[in-house]
Amino acid sequence: MTGRYLIRTFGCQMNEHDSERIAGLLDSEGYVPTEQAGDAEVVVLNTCAVRENADNRLYGSLGHLKPLKSRNPRMRIVVAGCLAQKDRGEIQRRAPWVDVVIGTHALPSLLDLIRRSEADGPQMDVREYTEVFPSALPAQRGSSHHAWVAVSVGCDNRCTFCIVPLVRGPQRSRALGDIVAEVQGLARRGVVEVTLLGQNVNTYGRDLTVPGSSRKARFAELLRAVNGVEGIRRIRFTSPHPHDFTEDVVDAMAGCEAVCEHIHFPMQSGSDRLLRVMRRSYRSERYLAWLRRIRAAIPGVAVTTDIIVGFPGETEEDFLGTLRVVEEARFDAAFTFQYSPRPGTAAFEFDDQVPKPVVQERFDRLVALQERISLGRNVALVGRTVELLIEGEGRKGNLQGRTRTNKLVHVEGELAPGSFVDAVLTEAHPHHLSGRVASPAASAAGMAPARAAS
Repeated sequence: MTGRYLIRTFGCQMNEHDSERIAGLLDSEGYVPTEQAGDAEVVVLNTCAVRENADNRLYGSLGHLKPLKSRNPRMRIVVAGCLAQKDRGEIQRRAPWVDVVIGTHALPSLLDLIRRSEADGPQMDVREYTEVFPSALPAQRGSSHHAWVAVSVGCDNRCTFCIVPLVRGPQRSRALGDIVAEVQGLARRGVVEVTLLGQNVNTYGRDLTVPGSSRKARFAELLRAVNGVEGIRRIRFTSPHPHDFTEDVVDAMAGCEAVCEHIHFPMQSGSDRLLRVMRRSYRSERYLAWLRRIRAAIPGVAVTTDIIVGFPGETEEDFLGTLRVVEEARFDAAFTFQYSPRPGTAAFEFDDQVPKPVVQERFDRLVALQERISLGRNVALVGRTVELLIEGEGRKGNLQGRTRTNKLVHVEGELAPGSFVDAVLTEAHPHHLSGRVASPAASAAGMAPARAAS
């Protein structure tokens, strides 16, 4: 098989990581990437099933591809990812021009499925269990200085709003040695920043036993092991659960130089009643106590969160509880979502859905509050000198870099992606800052890890 391929990715970082592996598989067969669907022999739609409009985005994209396939019958259309795992044969029923439906556990079979579709017609593999971790497959990474590293797949929680356990399965952790070996290989190729990925990343290792021992591996142990890899300047991780920010994890974050001072701390709601219905294993005061402990242990840490507005049964009193916790928590940023009923989740069966206009009005209030808080926290940073890792060109033609605290900073100059520079922060906005480069660019290899003031 040879030709050109196009991959369109919807969803979270795990989907992005899977797309890198899909690209790696296609590259290994001689395919080359293209930006135009009409030029591609293989088009992959790597889907997400978390949001309500995921179905619309998929079938809308498939509708656009239908006439292209009519003009080029050799084109293979592949639907991968969470929606493929969930909808299975429904995809080919609604879009019979799809050649391959491949679920979240079946990526290693992709090339074989494409070959079989050419000879035998549409193919589907939505097996229920991951036999080979995606990270064991070849990858075509989108960055030379940053890499996603999957440490586990699946999730054992049963939050009533979440479809992940259905489409990703129960948690399975990779062996610690395999993860460290992958990070060492990345460092040798010039990667300076890694993001450890898991559906519930800080429960890593609970399903493993350390060889020669009855002891379970722990996420804190993994952080320390990756921190010891020479050449890795920054370590991030996502997505965690507040309940599993145990003291050993916080201590590891505080003690490991390469682990960045940023924590994603998903709250979902500030209403204790709704947290109970969501099956979240904490209440608002406990959440805030954890947050205070983290900030005491890691001075200057930036905290982001997830919040759902309009969960079934949410009252105005429930929503005011969320606003209260947001005011007290002072998050650096929040990913705010309007609740989407997803078939397969427990909450889909709840009959007390909140009217859309009410959800929108509450959502607007929450966004306005968080933007005010985000702006205030960024204004407090103006005048400080911070270390930036240059990521590349920003939307407005200038350069963008990122602090250790995950703040996006726009600067001017000619700096290569992957360069580390010091910058003075000069201007604040709710979602980014502007800065002035204060030192010349330095390559990753020429600098030692150091904590930043930001």
